[in-house]
Amino acid sequence: MAYTTIDDSSAFFQTKIYTGTGSSNALTFDGNSNLQPDFVWGKQRNGTNQHHIHDSVRGATKRMRADSTDAEDTQAQGLKSFDSDGFTMGTASFVNANDDTYVGWGWKCEAAFSNDASSTSIGSIDSSGKANDTAGFSIVTYTGTGSNGTIKHGLSTAPKMIITHQIGGGEWYTYHAGIASDAETDYLNLHVTVAASDDAEMWNDTAPTTSVFSVGVNGNTNGSSDATIAYCFSDIKGYSKMGQYTGNGATDGVFIFTGFKAAFIMIKRTNAASNWNMYDNKRLGYNAANQNLVANTTGTDDAGNPIDILSNGFKLRNSDVSANADGSNYIFMAFAEHPMTTSSGVPTTAR
Repeated sequence: MAYTTIDDSSAFFQTKIYTGTGSSNALTFDGNSNLQPDFVWGKQRNGTNQHHIHDSVRGATKRMRADSTDAEDTQAQGLKSFDSDGFTMGTASFVNANDDTYVGWGWKCEAAFSNDASSTSIGSIDSSGKANDTAGFSIVTYTGTGSNGTIKHGLSTAPKMIITHQIGGGEWYTYHAGIASDAETDYLNLHVTVAASDDAEMWNDTAPTTSVFSVGVNGNTNGSSDATIAYCFSDIKGYSKMGQYTGNGATDGVFIFTGFKAAFIMIKRTNAASNWNMYDNKRLGYNAANQNLVANTTGTDDAGNPIDILSNGFKLRNSDVSANADGSNYIFMAFAEHPMTTSSGVPTTAR
């Protein structure tokens, strides 16, 4: 029986918590493997500076903000470089104020790709970026056409979650296969609390395939001549899971099986307005006091919505409506610290 395809998750995802110095700060991950990230999402933990997103396709100093519709900007003293086992922060207060606390989540891509759709007959809109097929993650840039189209995502498995943003500014429209029975007409907004909305023009009422994802005529995912970026995630056994669950409204909440001990979890209610709660295995907290940040706000660390991080999944330990309203639907994305059982049969333990 194959338990996982990835024994060492730290080769593809790691979390770094650190204290700012006010001067150039080279930060090293502490996992088993060296990881040069291609995508870093960071947040000040003890203050209200915004979430910041960087990737190696656009360039290290190019910042976008997950809690804002603002356009990409250049921050020379933000994230300065993606390093062989970490990243370097400059002197900007949103990443490195003296004695302030921060978190950075890092994902690795691998091979660069470029697709001329008319030449390859893959998709109808040209795309380029980086893809890590082993870990089910790709970073894709494309220019919208305003007409229904398909875009090569660089993976060999169909993405279960796609986060899109116009580089010149716009909504953070998000596809997730667990939103509803007809997820292809639904979308979420990463930067706000609103419930899932229905719009067949968003993804052209078409599920992603093993080679492409679809966009309709909605201007936020496919605006004519608009440069757009998409972060694509697929399920990889023992390493990543884009799933859904139904809340029970109890402090002894539901258990969600992932098949691994999680290093990162993000949760969003889909049938009503709520926050995007973010948990990881590095910030202060133990079962059941794991701290969370909120992707759609600038708020600080909060221990008010606790969860248990277990060897094979996670369990809700709160009745807060943002994670566990009775009968409500939730989607999540999770990445592993360690598979439940390695390919050679070695089990892991809960946090």
